[in-house]
Amino acid sequence: MVQPLGIKFEESLTKKIKPPQDQLGFGVYFTDHMYIIDYAFEKGWHQPRIVPYQPIVLDPAAKIFHYGQSIFEGLKAYKTEDGRILLFRPQKNIERLNRSNDRLNIPQLDESVFFDALKQLISVDQDWIPTEPGTSLYIRPFVFATQPALGLSPSTNYQFIIIMSPVGAYYPEGVNPVKIFVEPEYVRAVIGGVGEAKTAGNYAAALKSQESAKEKGYTQVLWLDGVHRKYIEEVGSMNVFFKINGTVHTPSLNGSILDGITRNSIIQLLKHWNISIEERTISIEELYEAGKDGFLEEAFGTGTAAVISPIGELNWCDEKLVIKNGRTGELSQRLYEALSGIQKGTMPDPFGWMVEVRVK
Repeated sequence: MVQPLGIKFEESLTKKIKPPQDQLGFGVYFTDHMYIIDYAFEKGWHQPRIVPYQPIVLDPAAKIFHYGQSIFEGLKAYKTEDGRILLFRPQKNIERLNRSNDRLNIPQLDESVFFDALKQLISVDQDWIPTEPGTSLYIRPFVFATQPALGLSPSTNYQFIIIMSPVGAYYPEGVNPVKIFVEPEYVRAVIGGVGEAKTAGNYAAALKSQESAKEKGYTQVLWLDGVHRKYIEEVGSMNVFFKINGTVHTPSLNGSILDGITRNSIIQLLKHWNISIEERTISIEELYEAGKDGFLEEAFGTGTAAVISPIGELNWCDEKLVIKNGRTGELSQRLYEALSGIQKGTMPDPFGWMVEVRVK
């Protein structure tokens, strides 16, 4: 094995047994190594290293535990039929990571540090990339505050870590339609808050509603805006799209919605196919009216984890709205096949999205 240049490398002496590719689930298994780099106010980002996957040791007073300074990203690596390793739009991930850093008052991370870390870690654990249809290597970069102090102020110390996990489908339904519960009481974010940042607290705030939805037989929660409680924002782990009377609609980015990379890619694909797409404010009442009048043709969520997830049913205030008779729509299927094909290298990439990782 070639030692990564410029990064201290400690090889794992105990190799994990790789799970069968048809039993991966999502985020259950982890590769042999992880990447770590430290930040100190006096030194900046320093001491990059790849080490065996292991627990993190932190002081009980570390600020992450008390004030929640933490952000993360998610992206995937794919192995093509001819053995190449491809990343999907990693430049967008570092851009969004630094926007999240800025909102949480965390120091920016240099692009070269981010990309070197990705390439070196993938090179070391490249044998973990699964190749079966619907599988990929999920990559989770994250930053958190480590300064041991209880004063309410930004931390002076941080760690940036990358871990990786071979994954299958995010939802048990795979690319079959999921059922979504429209949250009537709680809100995820408001304009001016941290809704557009990929910060841990946003997802913690969603857990209570998510568990409640699952108890009712629903896979995820659809969030409405935090002021009027009527405008559609996003699903717990996805941006959301609706095909109404031939035109695709998605909530416009307003500061409380995550700027999804898959969302952006789907918009580009639709425009490339000359399919009408509108980014605008959409009320839940309007959506239900479109469903009752027969104009709501399809609905689907988009995200790194799920890629495309068709929506077969909504439940808002105990009123169920079945979409496409609970079946996957033609456009949802076409988008899934196109995007997955580009990511796997089996279809042309007219946008230049895929970045090859050259490993030794």
